[in-house]
Amino acid sequence: MYGAPVDLSFKNIINLAEAWTEEPSSGLRPSKRNSEMKYESRSLRLSNNNITDLHDLQMTVSHFLVEPSQLAWLDLSFNKISHIDQVLYELHELRVLYLHGNSIFILSEVDRLGVLPHLHTITLHGNVIETNKVYRNRVISALPGLKTMDFSAVTRQERVLAKIWYHSNSRRRASRETLH
Repeated sequence: MYGAPVDLSFKNIINLAEAWTEEPSSGLRPSKRNSEMKYESRSLRLSNNNITDLHDLQMTVSHFLVEPSQLAWLDLSFNKISHIDQVLYELHELRVLYLHGNSIFILSEVDRLGVLPHLHTITLHGNVIETNKVYRNRVISALPGLKTMDFSAVTRQERVLAKIWYHSNSRRRASRETLH
């Protein structure tokens, strides 16, 4: 059984290497540690910090978790992240990803998260990309396994509409490319 989330929220962390010196906050459930003092958890909270990039994410996950490859839940909300870093694509067991309240401004970067086979919950609201009129359709079409987006259920109708939107845009792009 896995323990409580490793909570490094509200630690004023600017870059992830700094997190290695921090002691996680203790929650209601006690954190289980092994003999190497690593946590038996599949969840990592790094919310409400000042993180700008995810350069050392893999090292940070490995520093704190007994089984870093089993990370299933990652909270990076309320930081200063402006890009969806490719390091996230390596988290193959990731199921829940919170990125709300950041500074992500390139909507197409969400498409690359489609390589995560188990991702079913994502939050992206409170980023610049949310102002794009096709925001929800684009995210749902890019991540077909989503069950929840921005804390609201993805309905069957939204999936159908996102698929229609995606195919109509694919045709439009293809016809534009053949004209050039």
